Amino acid sequence: MGAQASPQFVVKELADSGVVITGGSSGIGLAAAERFVHRGVPRLVIIGRNVDRGTAARDRVQAAAPGARVEFVSADCNDPGIAAEAIERAATAVEGIDVLVNATAATFVPDLLYDIPVADIPLILAQQALAPLLMTRLALPMMRARRGGVIINIASDAAKVPTPGESMIGAAMAAIVTFTRTVAMEAKRDGIRVNALTPSLVEGTATAERILREGFSAKLFSKAGSLAHLGVSTPADQAELILFLASPETARLTGQAISLNGGISAA
Repeated sequence: MGAQASPQFVVKELADSGVVITGGSSGIGLAAAERFVHRGVPRLVIIGRNVDRGTAARDRVQAAAPGARVEFVSADCNDPGIAAEAIERAATAVEGIDVLVNATAATFVPDLLYDIPVADIPLILAQQALAPLLMTRLALPMMRARRGGVIINIASDAAKVPTPGESMIGAAMAAIVTFTRTVAMEAKRDGIRVNALTPSLVEGTATAERILREGFSAKLFSKAGSLAHLGVSTPADQAELILFLASPETARLTGQAISLNGGISAA
């Protein structure tokens, strides 16, 4: 039996929850979707931009739990209008959002600041940080009305550890983490807990494949991987932590940024 929150708030078991995952068609988001239905979540929506990949992800998750209702909503969550339509559709499909996981991840290869074109800086910041901020804002009124909910935003260790080549990525990740912590302090009054995951290298993802391919980023993350003496983390590792943060066992945990990284850093 998990910890119980204050009686005026609603803390749901996963088996009674409606879950929405942005960026749920691959990587950490997809692994989390599979774990959620494995744990008995009855209603789940994956939101993503790529229709083919999203449809394939939905079919894969649905096949893992025929008794669950799994749907895919195609949307670019960096666009405020489109994001608003997507979350309304998702909320209807899951009969109210109890858990929102924002795992959107635009992949930018680390590079030294003086090698980054000035014109690319606004794009890097927006593509990395905007979607979790928008989706959190859109979900909050729904959760407030339900007197409870869970929001989990995925950032990265770049938010905590100053790393050459990650000046812009780190700025975007730090924005997500500070946003998450601040919203947690606001939303606790409504029984909503908000936390962040800040992984480093996650093997078996498209992001890891791209940054390890060549050049400066390959040297940077090969070195990082060598520091993970407990093992480089996987999407499944991150998914297990997401489920823990979404469960009643963490009913009093909010405003935290947690790094599951195999020992790459201790930030």
